[in-house]
Amino acid sequence: MTTNLTRPRLIAVAAIAFVGGVLFASSMDWTKLLVAQTRAGGPIVSVAAPGAGDIQGGFAAIAEKVTPAVVSIAAERDARPAANRPTPPGGRRGGQQLPPGMEQFFRQQPDPETEPAAATGTGFLVSKDGYVLTNNHVVEGMDRITIKLTDRREFKAKVIGRDPQTDVAVVKIDGTNLPALTFGDDATTRIGEWVLAIGNPLGLDFTVTAGIVSAKGRSNELRRLNSNTYAIQDFIQTDAAINPGNSGGPLVNTRGEVIGINSAIASQTGTYTGYGFAIPITLAKTVMDDIIAHGRVRRAIMGASMGEVSAEDAAVNNLKEISGAKIQDLVIQTTVAGDRLESPAEKAGVERGDIVVAADGKKVDRVSALQRILRMKQPGDVVTLDVVRYGEKKSIKVKLTEAPSDDAKPAAVAVKAKPDEPSASLAISKLGITVEGTSAKLSETLPISDKLKGVAVVSVTPGSTSEGKLFPADVVTAIRFPNQVAVATVADLQRELGKLKVGQYVGLMVYSTNPQNGATNSRVVNLRIAE
Repeated sequence: MTTNLTRPRLIAVAAIAFVGGVLFASSMDWTKLLVAQTRAGGPIVSVAAPGAGDIQGGFAAIAEKVTPAVVSIAAERDARPAANRPTPPGGRRGGQQLPPGMEQFFRQQPDPETEPAAATGTGFLVSKDGYVLTNNHVVEGMDRITIKLTDRREFKAKVIGRDPQTDVAVVKIDGTNLPALTFGDDATTRIGEWVLAIGNPLGLDFTVTAGIVSAKGRSNELRRLNSNTYAIQDFIQTDAAINPGNSGGPLVNTRGEVIGINSAIASQTGTYTGYGFAIPITLAKTVMDDIIAHGRVRRAIMGASMGEVSAEDAAVNNLKEISGAKIQDLVIQTTVAGDRLESPAEKAGVERGDIVVAADGKKVDRVSALQRILRMKQPGDVVTLDVVRYGEKKSIKVKLTEAPSDDAKPAAVAVKAKPDEPSASLAISKLGITVEGTSAKLSETLPISDKLKGVAVVSVTPGSTSEGKLFPADVVTAIRFPNQVAVATVADLQRELGKLKVGQYVGLMVYSTNPQNGATNSRVVNLRIAE
């Protein structure tokens, strides 16, 4: 059917349709969007994030506010005999191998050598009387520190204290009424918020770059940046352009508040490719406060090493989410004098393989979340852990102790040849590994402590259920799940695995030996049985 409309009627229909459309669009809040998009001379959307409307001029105003408190750091080291060179406690230099593409981005800082050395980095003033925050790796092992301000004034600086575990250092210059930055709250910072990085990259002093917070809580991905036993890995990721020389500089929000200390980049070339990492300022502040008040960092620890939860860990513990912090080892350290330092977590009843899902009533979804809670504690404080142990929920109170100083090194455990023992090599297809009983012959090719008795992993099949979880020289000493059984021989392991069907899970107690000093550490590895 067709409808013929006279001109007056057509005009009336068009008018009604227009009014109705405007009313509908207004109810959906579309009119403001359309006006903002098309109307010349209309309101300009600020580049600053929501809540930053008090900052006039966007990034320019932030840069003007922050840059005067940013400093350029020049560090020098004198030549010294090889025997007198100190070994950095954090293992960040001196040949420390980093993950592929990962670099600390201080400018061309060399490994310790007998020749003099020089390096540059960044820092920022945090008090009017001259306290400066920077990275530990910018100043460690250096003999002279010179700080330059944007107004070209130069100061000789003194290192007040360093913390290799967090890569934070505090230095001091003599001055009064100096510009200083204020701290923000990285905990409330959201992914996607605008940030600025200010520093001295590639010799270009006081460079400002902008980006967003790309991610938070980066920890396991960067775990090899710092091999220290008590290292805290909890980075803010940003795509603000940062390069060698930016180390120690501030990452600031759109209110001009510091939310992080720039510390590392991910790059195949050693220069900016889009991924930078900053130490959260709340962590850096606790370190700074301890250094200034006590001359050292009084770190509260529970004596446990932790790892991220895998899909297999979640499955064997009946967790609805792949979430939490897995207790890998109960760190029992032995001093040079031979004194055994007891793990508070073990004393309280925590076991290897436990999954921490909450601490003091706060959800723990990853290792960095638990570290955030613990780092706000003092030695002697008590933390309540909610753990899941193979499906069983428990609440455990742990009294924290102070982390041992860097002088309390683990005593070396000699790797001695064991008497010849009968052994048999066996490929276990259910796990994708080849194993052999520990023996003197095997210890000639694999670093295995003479204290370990069990079944050694000789090789791991690529693409198997064990790839990336078990490694050659790992020693399986027991089965933790579904039953607790000691594993002394290959036959023991084969017998217990024979009871499990495809798709079920097995939890293994695994020990590994540090080839440098013979010290051992343990972890629980949960694996899915394959065909």
